[in-house]
Amino acid sequence: MFFLTPRYIKNAKHYAHGAQKFLDYKRDVLKPEDLANVGGKIAALKAAMKLRSRVAVDEAIAGLDALIGRISPSAKDAGWRENVEVFLVAIVIAAGIKAYLLQPFRIPTGSMQPTLFGVVGYPTATPPPNIIVRAFQFVWLGRHYFDLQAREADVVTGLAEHTYANFFTFTDIICRKRTYTLFVPRDPLARYFNVRPGREYRAGETIARGHMDTGDQVFVDKVSYNFVKPAAGNVFVFKTTGIRKIEDGLDPALGSQHYIKRLAGMPGQTLRIDPPRLFVNGSVPDKFPFLRVMRLKDGYGGYSNGPAGGGAFSFLGTPEATYTVPPHAYFALGDNSYHSRDSRDWGNVPERNVAGRGLFVYWPFSSRWGLIR
Repeated sequence: MFFLTPRYIKNAKHYAHGAQKFLDYKRDVLKPEDLANVGGKIAALKAAMKLRSRVAVDEAIAGLDALIGRISPSAKDAGWRENVEVFLVAIVIAAGIKAYLLQPFRIPTGSMQPTLFGVVGYPTATPPPNIIVRAFQFVWLGRHYFDLQAREADVVTGLAEHTYANFFTFTDIICRKRTYTLFVPRDPLARYFNVRPGREYRAGETIARGHMDTGDQVFVDKVSYNFVKPAAGNVFVFKTTGIRKIEDGLDPALGSQHYIKRLAGMPGQTLRIDPPRLFVNGSVPDKFPFLRVMRLKDGYGGYSNGPAGGGAFSFLGTPEATYTVPPHAYFALGDNSYHSRDSRDWGNVPERNVAGRGLFVYWPFSSRWGLIR
């Protein structure tokens, strides 16, 4: 019975089967004498198996292995070539997923808070915790601590941001006498820690101390909008191409960017904002994402006609103002209405600019981890 068969006989059967497959595969390219020799070695191995002689089986396997190795030697650096092939295939698969299925996207600002968090800085008066706590909080919460002091009296002359692997963002604090580098984006460094050109520091004075929470990392679904139209209430990602008021404020070297907002207005719908409520075609929308913002709970502040610092937006800037979304366009709003630059400021989003739907927060592992609502 099979379970009483010695292991060396089982291995010999597998080896004979593999050798026969090799013979069948190479039959049209091998010389007749090589075909005969391999066939003879396979027959010899099977005969040794019938004798149940371990010595004879080992000798037959060694002879068959040496013959096949001579007839069809392994390619030079075959291991390296195989690893490279696997690596290239992985890259192609990843590129295909990114191009056609899912694309990672980092939330850059706080315009969608508290639904999605952008990069937020927290200045502190106390030094960072120990390295174990910092490592845990970075992996789990995306939190990075820093504590930078001026080595000598100096003045900031500029800030230069650079990103590696589309993920790790650093800022060079360029001073007259030396340059400091922090693992933080430029704009949050200026906004939350007041590190700006012209700022002077004494020797030993703190330049920036505290921590920065990275923006939520989300997967964008690039497939579903090929089959169904975007719907009001979706969190959607779009390119800024052709939206002049956005493009005029971007670094020309960076080109168009991707933004993420809440789709609030569909083509043909008329919108109005009477804080804290949003009206669509004269009625308050009954979808959960809009109701959540208007309830003024859990960090949501309702919809506004203007930014927190005062003034009014270009569109929907008063409780009486209305805006009708043109054909083949959408009206975008941030859930953090008083701190969001969106369609109230720069107008509608062309239909052709839509890239996909915000699907899933995959990092950090905060309370927002999971499907986006």
